[in-house]
This record gives sequence, C-alpha cells and structure tokens, in this order.
Amino acid sequence: MKVLLLDSHTTPIVSLATTQSTLLSHQVYLTDRIDNKKRDRMPHMKCVCFLQSNEDSLAALEAELGEPKYGEYYLYFSNILNKTAIERLAEADEYEVVKEVQEYFADYAPLLPCLFSFNHTPTSSKPLYGSSPNTWDNKALEQTVKELTAVLLSLKKKPIIRYEKMSGMAKKLASEVQHRIRSEPSLFDFRLAQVAPLLLILDRRNDPVTPLLSQWTYQAMVHELLGIQNGRVDMKMVPDIRPELAEILLTTNTDPFFQAHYLATFGDLGTSLKDYVQSYQSRSMAHSPSFINSISDMKKFVEEYPEFRKLGGNVSKHVALVGELSRLVGRDKLLEMGEVEQGLATSAGADYRSVQVLVSDPSIAPWHKLRLVILYALRYQKTQTNNIANLIKLLLANGVSEEDARLVYVFLNIAGADQRQDDLFSTESLLAKGRSALKGLKGVENVYTQHTPHLSQTLEHFFRGRLKETSYPFVEPPGSNASLQRPQDVIIFIIGGTTYEEARTVALFNQDPTAASNGVQNTAGTRLLLGGTCVHNSSSYLEMIRSAAMLFPSSVYEPPPESASTAPSVNLNLGGVNVSLGGPGGTGVFRTSGEGVGMQADGIRDGVLSLFDKVKQGVDRIGIQ
Repeated sequence: MKVLLLDSHTTPIVSLATTQSTLLSHQVYLTDRIDNKKRDRMPHMKCVCFLQSNEDSLAALEAELGEPKYGEYYLYFSNILNKTAIERLAEADEYEVVKEVQEYFADYAPLLPCLFSFNHTPTSSKPLYGSSPNTWDNKALEQTVKELTAVLLSLKKKPIIRYEKMSGMAKKLASEVQHRIRSEPSLFDFRLAQVAPLLLILDRRNDPVTPLLSQWTYQAMVHELLGIQNGRVDMKMVPDIRPELAEILLTTNTDPFFQAHYLATFGDLGTSLKDYVQSYQSRSMAHSPSFINSISDMKKFVEEYPEFRKLGGNVSKHVALVGELSRLVGRDKLLEMGEVEQGLATSAGADYRSVQVLVSDPSIAPWHKLRLVILYALRYQKTQTNNIANLIKLLLANGVSEEDARLVYVFLNIAGADQRQDDLFSTESLLAKGRSALKGLKGVENVYTQHTPHLSQTLEHFFRGRLKETSYPFVEPPGSNASLQRPQDVIIFIIGGTTYEEARTVALFNQDPTAASNGVQNTAGTRLLLGGTCVHNSSSYLEMIRSAAMLFPSSVYEPPPESASTAPSVNLNLGGVNVSLGGPGGTGVFRTSGEGVGMQADGIRDGVLSLFDKVKQGVDRIGIQ
C-alpha cells in the first residue's frame, strides 16, 4: 500500500496526467500534500513523493524526514536535482527511511496531447518582464530555462534552437537553454536522429491580437468566458446551477464528448450536443423498468448502470456548460462584437463608426469595449492616430476607467507595429485581400472564424522551407541547408503565454496537415508540440500587460511617436467592398456604407443570431430524465 505526496506545483501536473482510479490500480490509496502537517502516522505504508526541487518543497521534505510518518520513502523530483539539495536530504534522513531518489522530468502541465503550459500567469508579485518589454525578470528566466529543459528531457530530445530575431527575450532564453544542454552532456546523451528536432522560441508580443479576440470554438470559448484552470471550470456564479455542477472537470482524457468536440465551432456544437442528449434519452428508455423482463435483462442492467449514470452526469455537465456559454454570448452582445473584432483582426477591415457604436452601447461591459479599442489601435496605429485618441476619450465617457483606458497606448508601446517582427495585418497580396473580403461576405460561418493566429503563417513558412534565417536565426550554426530540412519533431514555445486558438491550429495541423495549412504538404510527417508560459484568455492577457507596464518607464503610458503614410493611394470599389492601398486610410479592405452592403451585413448578423437562438432554445428545452 502506498501514499502519494505532492506539492503545489506537482498536484495539477498529476491531476491532468492521471486519474484516481489509475492511481488505485497501482496501489496508491491516499494522495496528500507534503505541506499538510495534519497527516496521520502510518508506518505500514510506503510513501512516494513527487515534488518540484524548489526551496519550499525541499524544506517541507526535510521536516517530513525529520519525523517520518511512513515506513519507506521513494523521492521523485520533477526536474534536475543539484548536489546541494541531495546533501541536504541526506543530512535530514536520520532514520534512513529514504530508499530511492530519482529525477522524473515532468515539470509542466500536460493540457492536451499537443499543448503544455508552465502555469505561470505573470503578476506584479511574480513578473515575467524586467525593466523593459525586451528583458526578463531573473527569477522568471531561471524558472523557464529549468522547465523548458525538463520538457526536452522528458521527450528525450536534443534540439537545434531557433528564435524570433526581434525578441531580446527569445534570444536570451534560446542561449540559456543551449548553455544548459551543453552543461549536462550525460542527460542529453540521446540517440541522434537523422534530422535533429527543432525548438522554436517565439514571443507573445509578435501577435498581441490572438489573445484579445472573442473565441468561437468549444474549449477556447469556455476558457474565454468562464476560465479553465488545470482542467477545471468554476461554475459557481452560473444562475441556478446544481450543486454537483458547481465545479466541473473538463479534460480530453476523461471526457469522451469533450474529446470529440473540443475543437468544434459553437454552431456545430449545438447539433452535436442535441445528438448526445438524444443518445442518452434512448439509453434511458432501455433502462426503464418496463424493459427489464428477465434475469439476463437484470444482469445487463446492473453491469451497465454505472456507465449509464456516468453518461447522465456528463450530459448534464455539457448541457449546463453550453447553456451558460449561450447566455453569456447574448448578455454581452458577443455576436455583434465578434463581427467587428474579426474584421479588425483580418484583411476584411472594420469601420470606425462600427467601433464607436459598440463603445457607446451601455449594455456592453467596459472590459469588452477596452478589448475592441485596443484591437482597433493595433490595426490602425500608423494611419488613424486621431481616431484612436477619440476612441480613448469615448471609452472614458462610457464606463471605462482612466487606468484601463491608458492600456491602449501601453499595448502600442509594448506590442505595436514598431515592436513586432512581422506585419499582422498586411501579409496578403492585394488580390488575396479582395478574395478574402468577398469570401467573408458570402457565408455566415466565415464571419466569426476568419482569423487565424500568426502562428499558422509561421508554420506554413516552415513547411514550405521559407522560414528565413534572417528572421528566425539559429543559436548555433547548424550546417548547410539546415533551414530546408524537415525535423520529425518541432517544439514551439511562446514566451508570455499561448492560447487555445493556437493550440487548435497545432492540433489540426497534426491531424490533417494539408487542410490546416492551406495545401502545404507535411511530407516528413512532422509532429508539432506547442507550449507557453501559461494559456491566456483576454482577461489574463490584459492583466499581464497591466502588471508588466508598472515595471517599465512611465513613457509606456504615452502615445507612441507615429508618422502617417505619405505613399500614393489606390482605391478600388468592388460592388460594396472598397479596396484601399496606401494613403491616409491605410492599406486594407473595407465595407462601404452603401445600402446594399448594409442589408447584406445585417442579413449575415441576423442569420447567426437566429442560429445561436436555436442552439439556446434547444439547450433550454432539454430535460434530463
């Protein structure tokens, strides 16, 4: 019989990686925290400790070994254990109860098969940045190096390393990881692959748009509107929620419905949930007393009933969750917001007047108004400085505090056009923009899912062999034609946090590379793994930037120096769609204010509203017997 002791860092790691029933199958009958001093003494049990090698955990372990409560101790650490720590533990083990000490490299949260997180959402007390947006906090850097090293060791990979050139933080992290690999040759003594794996280090500042957008796929929507913390969703604030649903578990390895639909759009989700409920109702009919007519029927009922009850609980969980998402979408006018957001984030463009109307709407929460104006400022930073200033004034007049409103300029100074390596908004050719805009006006589905993260374009360049060494240099010279070789494994790490939208891009790439990459062939069968400092929603991302700005010079709150474009302008009108190249209006594709296009846009919006109303009505009608 065994007891498993964890610390605050390893508890979520184990909860995401395994289940209580799996632990029981390995004779683990008790799981507890190393810092819980009220544990009973059980000398007949063996103790397995899985801990991070930080000061708090080592001190708690020293105290435990000084007064051992169990007969034997087997110590496993989630990262490299230095010589000093081993000596401390040896001195503490006066009763010689420690039978084994091992390094088990699992210093990260495995959220999805293609996604890991270090679970470090930066705050003012635990910052990520130093005194500027391009420098590390020393503690954060050391922790990130250790945890990224653990990822490589757990995967048994010794990669070549590339990083975004514009990011001083990416360069520093890449150099430190490379140094750590060189300093631990025995740990990284793996069998060499024909083509070495790749570690690609990116910076969140190069794509500030993706974390700010409303989300329209299941997992990303739940995280955006309710928050997912280590696979758990807090539903206590949901009106009339049943006590057993106050906190729900939402992971792909324990929930078959979520596994099948976590990447689905919200519209498709409604249909899938309806089928799921109908499947449950048909099975409930089979378990009614009128269908039990023989001994064999009774035996079958007893065998299947636990699984049937589990299915009922899962159906209730997803009905409640989708119902709450639907309620929040309606309450916060996210459909209207989403259409304008998608226009700002893509080549479709968005009208200044549309943003004004939403900011002036008293029924929209100040938080959403702030997100919208930040997106507008990022999109039109170089061409519409007066409009940005006017929108900030409009924010102040419509419920947004001065402290929040000044975050607009903070974003431009930290992640604006002059800070980014790539242009997020003008990457397509003129004709491609025209095609994209016209395509977006054709169907409802495209209006809310037009945006693709910048990571998608980076991966496309990589698979086409066009990821330029001048933009993504190697830490060490890799030899000739290295940038053209296709590694079997690519690990992507985003400093400052990743998102579930980016994880969806990677998951689709792994499932169907051709479809996910606009026809790019993944002939080498490359596996992609995405990780980040944390997994953001818009709230956590804004809070990270807010707390970071406090460490920077006060000029971060002031308007950045801008220069309007003096390039000649070209304007084409394609039946309600205006294509502008250069000039004071900026390069982009904009809807004109013509009556025909207004009717068309209204029709699109009405169509989607109708679709979401049907989903909500269907959820409201569902009754669990």
